[in-house]
Amino acid sequence: MKLLNFIPGFLRCYLPLPSTMMEQRTCPSINDSTVRTPLKASVSSIRSIPFCSPAMASEPAISSSHVADFSALPYDILVKIAASFNFPNVQAASLVCRSWSEAVRPLREAILLLKWGKRFKHGRGGVSPNTEKALDSFLKAVALGSTLAMVDAGLIYWERGERSKAIAMFQKAAELGDPAGQCNLGISYLQDDPPNSKEALKWLYKASFGGNARAQYQLALCLHRGQGIDSNMKESAKWYLKAAEGGFVRAMYNIALCYSFGEGLNHSHKLARKWMKQAADHGHSKAQFEHGVALFSKGEMMKAVVYLELATRGGERAAVHVKNVILQRLSATTRDHVMLLADRWLACPNLDFLIHSLNRF
Repeated sequence: MKLLNFIPGFLRCYLPLPSTMMEQRTCPSINDSTVRTPLKASVSSIRSIPFCSPAMASEPAISSSHVADFSALPYDILVKIAASFNFPNVQAASLVCRSWSEAVRPLREAILLLKWGKRFKHGRGGVSPNTEKALDSFLKAVALGSTLAMVDAGLIYWERGERSKAIAMFQKAAELGDPAGQCNLGISYLQDDPPNSKEALKWLYKASFGGNARAQYQLALCLHRGQGIDSNMKESAKWYLKAAEGGFVRAMYNIALCYSFGEGLNHSHKLARKWMKQAADHGHSKAQFEHGVALFSKGEMMKAVVYLELATRGGERAAVHVKNVILQRLSATTRDHVMLLADRWLACPNLDFLIHSLNRF
């Protein structure tokens, strides 16, 4: 993704096209829970997390005949553009020209504070976990204009139960265009009593169009359930798919069900199997159970029992009976090997290398 893509459309007519590549940031998450429903396409609920208008404004064409110099761009605009940059983006922006380098100097300092905050929060880099020091580092980075720090500080406030302070941080980040802040703010509005669905959807759409996978998933749920908006399964499936492609595991499971039952999308057994396996390989216990059963029905006993064992450990009671039926057909040595594979999987993001070793049996 080019640096230009981080700049609002209405500003792009002022800028030449830099060649520096940027990488996308993954937003921090807030704890959530999944609720099983009898609907064909499972609807899950998120306990606590954070829109761009659905009608995106057209962007002006860039013409070399009227491109202004970088130094002509107002300082405060430069700062706002860079507020949500991560470390590689800040480094790249610093190399564009002297004006950009001066504008993002506070953000370079903020990134260092942000790194220390994460170390204290998670107990990494040789330091002990210390929430107070983490929050202090985040707040210092917030004062330097970093939206990443605003989101992280908001998460700490949320975990402490200081809801108003958390929402204030999410709001500040959201208004500066940070997709994670927009996502968290949107979900915060869904947690209001009663929920403020209009504001929630506004920010969830912004974050979803900004590429935030969690917001895309939450938006799909709202469209699925008709929460604050007319139920629209076709639109819901579209956002489930975008979230799944963005790596959100619950969306992988839900889009598998959409393909399986033809809800919002054309029925496709092949795509249903693909997404169910991906969800299973990323640790979704219901997907592990359903994928295990599918493998069992195809006669792939060894692979099936690994997935079913993982589903059992994930709390899927229905997986126990099917797993035991298969285990009774296996030798003691093979059963031990299967349990070993399941144990090793706990530290692995997917089953691919484990399943490969099953080919020896």
